[in-house]
Amino acid sequence: MFKRNINYALLFEHCNSIHTFFMKENIDVIMCNKDNEILFYFPNIGKNKVILPKKDVSKVIELPCNYFNIKIKEKLFFK
Repeated sequence: MFKRNINYALLFEHCNSIHTFFMKENIDVIMCNKDNEILFYFPNIGKNKVILPKKDVSKVIELPCNYFNIKIKEKLFFK
């Protein structure tokens, strides 16, 4: 929140919804299940938006626009 020129991703575990209140620039949002399988991908979300809770989502990743080239059902691996 309140940042510009974001160049990193944020992982929110045990989370199934987000809002973009107080954001200064658009972001991409990836929503995964407990096995890190991508269930939802929301590109270029603008400020003051809400993504309501989604079934089976347990992780939300917020990242700069066009940071990854991903597809639904792909699996993510975290180090």
